[in-house]
Amino acid sequence: MELWLIRHPRPQVEPGICYGRLDLAVGEAEMTAAIERLRPLLPAEARLRTSPALRCRDLAGRLHRSPVEDERLLERSFGHWEGLSWDAIGSAALDAWAADAWDFAPPAGESSRALMARVAGALEEETGLTGVAVWVTHQGVARAAAGLLMELAAETWMELQLPFGATWQLKRHDGNWTLRRVDHCG
Repeated sequence: MELWLIRHPRPQVEPGICYGRLDLAVGEAEMTAAIERLRPLLPAEARLRTSPALRCRDLAGRLHRSPVEDERLLERSFGHWEGLSWDAIGSAALDAWAADAWDFAPPAGESSRALMARVAGALEEETGLTGVAVWVTHQGVARAAAGLLMELAAETWMELQLPFGATWQLKRHDGNWTLRRVDHCG
């Protein structure tokens, strides 16, 4: 079984904005570059699930003939913080999050623990199948999926970095999962 995790290309949003689940588009040049880079890499018969967010759904629809939307692949909800600058959110709130990265949830948002539980449900379903699966998703979901499959400690998986438009391939060998980056985006 293989799971490919693709992070959407950079969305059209000002730097420094907490955007989480805001439904943002990707510029056409960024989208085209991602498609040209990813299409030759993906296994032809892979099944594809996508976050319903526009930035993922648009990419998935250009990579696969019949992507399946799955709300469990949405980015972590940052609740009332979404659309605000990190400066406007303020250091006190960000310090509270840093002090309890596992269980802290922004107002009306989602904790890392809740994100992990949601992704675990999607993974349980996916890894019960054979073949190759592709998820077009967000960094938070990709981190959680890699962390769960590789049995990483929370402080490790929360620090994994998957750049915009990048791809991880997770493969199961003898009951263990390995992770490798398969693209060469900038």
